Amino acid sequence: MTGNSPLAILGGAFDPVHFGHLRTAAEMRSHFGLGEVRFVPSANPPHRAPHIASNEQRYAMLEAALSGMSWCSIDDRELRREGPSWTVLTLEELRAEANDRSLCMILGMDAFLSLRSWHRWEELPRLAHLLVAHRPGWQPPQSGELGDFVREHLSEDVAELRNLPAGRLFIHAVTQLEISSSAIRALLAARQPADFLLPEASLRIAMESGCYNGDLKQENDTYA
Repeated sequence: MTGNSPLAILGGAFDPVHFGHLRTAAEMRSHFGLGEVRFVPSANPPHRAPHIASNEQRYAMLEAALSGMSWCSIDDRELRREGPSWTVLTLEELRAEANDRSLCMILGMDAFLSLRSWHRWEELPRLAHLLVAHRPGWQPPQSGELGDFVREHLSEDVAELRNLPAGRLFIHAVTQLEISSSAIRALLAARQPADFLLPEASLRIAMESGCYNGDLKQENDTYA
């Protein structure tokens, strides 16, 4: 289902991509009737440490993971753009390309809770719908600027997502896979097996390239 059906993006480091990313994308697509999900690997995130694998290695692992999934694609515009990977710039470009088509951005609970730290975050709803994937039982913020944001934009009417180009916030519980890219990197750095945490083809690229052989960092980047 493509055509005029909603277009969604899922951004991230994908350092490396894993089944938590893929399962979230699949469940959000099914629930919201998304026509296409584009994975957008970041290049120069200003709010976190530099990526470990190179742009080329992360792209190759992502490409391998999405092989055979016709509803997925990779958008590499942030890898080609000079300067910081501001999400708002990506959405502005996609908004211009999509015309009146519904445009959505999938993000995890942790990313949503840090939204106020994003560059020009107040402008995001004019560019896209926000689809927040969260743990069952989680409740959105009730106070502060983020609480005001929720009250202004929250919707439970999926028809609005299809009929409006942008402007709504939707919150949906997804299966939580306790997988993190940092844990995968630590396993590979320690020469431990990382099977069943990410697609086999992506794991093979990581192992053959040795891109994580020297990485032992354990920052918490579980996709929620």
